[in-house]
Amino acid sequence: MAELTPQDRRTKDELPRLLDARRRINRRGADLRPHVGPIHEETSTGMGKSGALRAAIFGINDGLVSNIALIMGFAGASQSRAVIVLAGISGLLAGAFSMGTGEYVSMRVQRELLERMLHLEAHELGSDPEGERMELAFLYRKKGISPDLADRMSTEIMRDPKVALDTHAREELGIDPTEGLGSPRCAAISSFLMFSLGALIPLIPFFFTQGEAAVIASLVLAGAAIATVGGLTSLLTGRGAVYSALRMLGLAAAATVVTYSIGKAIGATIS
Repeated sequence: MAELTPQDRRTKDELPRLLDARRRINRRGADLRPHVGPIHEETSTGMGKSGALRAAIFGINDGLVSNIALIMGFAGASQSRAVIVLAGISGLLAGAFSMGTGEYVSMRVQRELLERMLHLEAHELGSDPEGERMELAFLYRKKGISPDLADRMSTEIMRDPKVALDTHAREELGIDPTEGLGSPRCAAISSFLMFSLGALIPLIPFFFTQGEAAVIASLVLAGAAIATVGGLTSLLTGRGAVYSALRMLGLAAAATVVTYSIGKAIGATIS
């Protein structure tokens, strides 16, 4: 197999640190044990594997919170409807492009890093198969499998190079090589569209009315949407729907009160 490039060698030198950081991130919940309790219906979606579902949830929530806060800041400063609409549309476009490009870059960098780690693992499997077999057996022994069975399992797995790479990626690197790398494009599109939708909701009343009526309608629409998004996230997290809805609503309310107060103070100062 070809020699490692200088970039690959640097990545290989950093691999222990990267894996240690990944394990620390995933350590929360590692102390879970089988336990008796009710089993709720599980939901599964392929969007979660591409990163699109996570991006959609963050996108619509960020769009709602950031634009209602922005709009209320301008409303607190007693700006005209035209100014508020312009600010809302600007916030929508700027936020949507920022979220979309940010998701794409972060997912692309993550994917390239994981692909590099898989490349290095494939190189090690081809260069030192016996060492990798012993390493896999060691990982199984750490899980509590008997030494004899761990050796037999690792020997059998190493017979097929594809199975060996897949197993080492999962057991050693914590990577799903088939579906765990994520799709930067799907995440970016999902984030862009959902942020735009979220940011549009609190702006709608100002297209049709103005003044206090528009402010109240905007707050009601945004509050209902934020509570709905919070409630829907409970289907994924297993948390109570009311708790999830109130948590998101409380955070959004705090941000709105702060920006409205600042806008009102600035408006009073410059008037």
